[in-house]
Amino acid sequence: MAAFTGAPRLEEIAEGVHAFLQPDGGWCLNNAGLVVDAGTALLIDTAATEARAGRLRELVADTAPRLPRLLVNTHAHGDHTFGNHLFPEAVVVTAERTRQEAVRTGLHLTTLWPDVDWGAVEPAAPQVTFAEELTLRVGEREARLRAFGPAHSSCDTVVWLPDSRVLFAGDLVMNAVTPFVLTGSVRGLRDAVAGLRAFEPVTVVPGHGPVGGPELLETTERYLALLLDLAEAGLAEGLEPLTVARTADLGEFAAFLDSERLVPNLYRAYGELRGGRPEDFAGVDEMVRGMAELHGGFPACHA
Repeated sequence: MAAFTGAPRLEEIAEGVHAFLQPDGGWCLNNAGLVVDAGTALLIDTAATEARAGRLRELVADTAPRLPRLLVNTHAHGDHTFGNHLFPEAVVVTAERTRQEAVRTGLHLTTLWPDVDWGAVEPAAPQVTFAEELTLRVGEREARLRAFGPAHSSCDTVVWLPDSRVLFAGDLVMNAVTPFVLTGSVRGLRDAVAGLRAFEPVTVVPGHGPVGGPELLETTERYLALLLDLAEAGLAEGLEPLTVARTADLGEFAAFLDSERLVPNLYRAYGELRGGRPEDFAGVDEMVRGMAELHGGFPACHA
């Protein structure tokens, strides 16, 4: 696979459909999307820092006939939402469970990387919510929203464009970047990705990494299968997640960005395999400490 490099850019991937891509797709370098039709526009996610969200706004203003009046958040994590407030013209739409997580977590992400220049980011909680499905109209186009989860997060929304067969998958799917279930569910993510197959997409915009096709769904499923196998073997041998992670053979996934996510992913898998409730699983701080220990320090964020 060619290196995913360069400056953040807005790339047209189908007529009137654009992906905002931030190489290299590592920590907090997310993708977003723009759909334009008949003089109207829909924005899908924003960015982590004031500077990056400001650049997104500039690119959108240069591409769309007018700034978006609708903004969909695929999930609550700050790299996809902290720039919401830089689009005051837009009504922010998301699943109700996503709104609840966004309100609960606020700006917590900024505390993990205090040295990042976040700028004047501020929470901008969604104003319109839905339960499972919602259809938005962008000019003459349909944008179908479908919620899944817990999966990557407590609730994740995808945006499906049936006319162009483009799927904005949020962080349910990543490309050459390690999947992550810090606040979600391993089995839930597996089920969600299986559910995405029903759309039969031609183009998949992942939450991080380059645009791909339906093969990204298969790759994600293979990683989750490996993760569950490692967790089952570790539990059977009485090993802690960090110990399993240190000796794991990641095979095709060894070169993926942010491989240290294996530790929190294993913590999540352990909790689920033990039959516990999510509230009884290892806490985020414990999982993050294990991840940092595997990595040899806290992973860098270049947002």
